[in-house]
Formats: sequence, structure tokens, C-alpha cells
Amino acid sequence: MENNKRPENMARITTPELANAFIDEQVAAVRAQVGDKKVLLALSGGVDSSVVAALLIKAIGKQLVCVHVNHGLMRKGESEQVVEVFGKQMDANLIYVDASERFLSLLAGVSEPEKKRKIIGNEFIKVFDEEAAKQEGISFLAQGTIYPDILESDGVKAHHNVGGLPKEIGFELVEPVRLLFKDEVRVVGEALGLPHSMVYRQPFPGPGLGVRCLGAITRDRLEALREADAILREEFDKNGLAEKVWQYFIAIPDMKSVGVRDGKRYEGWPAIIRAVNTTDAMTATIEEIPYPLLHHITDRITHEVEGINRVLLDLTPKPIGTIEWE
Repeated sequence: MENNKRPENMARITTPELANAFIDEQVAAVRAQVGDKKVLLALSGGVDSSVVAALLIKAIGKQLVCVHVNHGLMRKGESEQVVEVFGKQMDANLIYVDASERFLSLLAGVSEPEKKRKIIGNEFIKVFDEEAAKQEGISFLAQGTIYPDILESDGVKAHHNVGGLPKEIGFELVEPVRLLFKDEVRVVGEALGLPHSMVYRQPFPGPGLGVRCLGAITRDRLEALREADAILREEFDKNGLAEKVWQYFIAIPDMKSVGVRDGKRYEGWPAIIRAVNTTDAMTATIEEIPYPLLHHITDRITHEVEGINRVLLDLTPKPIGTIEWE
């Protein structure tokens, strides 16, 4: 492993030319490190792991084994995009595991946020471990560690990707983007030919929709959340807000209120819109969404999503409220 300090004279990667030079350099470094052995990668579909996957496919092709675990808490279309981009377009050595039943059964009736996060994190490692055990001759573990992770954690990145794995299994790490900042990772991703929507995907917590389906997760509420979130993302995309706003999503609490549909009273959940801007995620400000757009989003969610009869806007900055609700 080279050192984990970014050289003082390393130019910020801002152009396709600089990105391509970086890619060539890393392809050579990875080939030298890995030789003819196999590398395992947990491919979440997030920016960092996707860019690492694309880079390693370029360097070592089928020697890279990508494992994508769908824990049933992904946003709409995300697992499908991973399979389409990596499995089909890039012809990667991709193992897709649909473990949603496992996760949702374990989470049934669990309402305490920390407990939910632990169950999701532990089960993820278990599923990943099982898949790793089925593979022959894996010598390396690739991770999407980036420079801010190293700065924050002093080289120890326990919470990310497959936290805790390397020590137990004794794999050597392959971390090709570990000296890059997020904006540089995106430039490199575009240069590698990844779809824009993947490279500019907004941050998404490891437990996924699990921490946005508040309280004990039920399948019907999770489905409503996935659909409402997809509408919000689609409208932000269409109206030029997607890349202006750092993070925007829906949270759905475990409570119902009375509404009217087709002339009848019925009970439904409220969908809470959260849209924040931040530079470092330590503090966050509220993004102003034009009222006509809010009305349009409300109209779509309440008419198109089964079970939702109100839309609320969260106006709380951080501090006082954290970015996620749980």
C-alpha cells in the first residue's frame, strides 16, 4: 500500500484529460498490484464504488468479481441500473444477490433506528461474506475509499462499504481513488463512460430507505416511500434542481391521518419532503423550492402513490435537525 497522504503537488482533476491521465496511471498500478489474481468488490451503485468498479474492469476485466446486494431498501430503479450498466453494458463479472426478503423479515416489527441500522449493516456483511466464500482464489478486496474518508477517520474506514471485512478475511486492499475528492471521482467516472445519473447520484445512506421509512418498516409503506421518492427525484431532474440541491428525499412516518379520495374518507400516511444544501454535511441549509413546483409534486404524490394522502415540507436546518430523520 502506498501512503495515504495526497501529494502537495497533485493537481485537482477537473478535465477529461487529467482524468484520463489518472485512469492510465491507476490501471498500470492496479495491474502491478494484482497480477493475475482476483479482486472482490461490494458494488452498491453509489458514486465511489461504481467508479472503482469501472476503473478495475478497465484494468483487469473479469478478474474483478462485483457483488451487488439488493437489501430491498434501494431507491426505485437503482439495482436495475447496476445490473444494466455493469452486467450488460460493461460485461462485468457481476453477482447480483436479491436479499430483500431476508432483510425485510429481520426488520419486521423493529422500530428503534439504531437497531434497524445494526441489523441492516450486520446482515449486509453476512450476505457479502457468504458470496465471498463461494468464490475461488480471491486475494484482494477493492473499496471505494476516497480522500475525505481518510481525513475523517485517520485511515480507518469502519462504516463504509463492507466495514470490518478486511481484517477478518485478510484480503489485501485495492483502493484506486483513495487520494481523490468527491468532485474528482465524478470527473473520473464520466471519463470512464459511466452514465451521468450514476456519477451524479446524490449521497444515499447505507441502510437506504430503511432510515426514511420511519419506525417499524412495513412493505406497503416502504413501497409508497419508493414511489413517492421517485416522483420527487423525477421532478427535481426535470426542473433543474437535481444538481443544485445536495440531497433531497422523502421520509414517511409511521402515522396516519384522515383524507378524502373519490368522495370517501380514508386514512393515509404523510410524505415529508426534505431538501438540503451543504458543503461538508456538518451543517446544512434548506433549499427553497418554488411553490408551483411544490404544488405539482404534492398533486402527483397524492394522486399517484397508493396510501399517501398528505405532503409536508421539512424546513429545519442542521443544526438543529440532522439531515436524515433517523
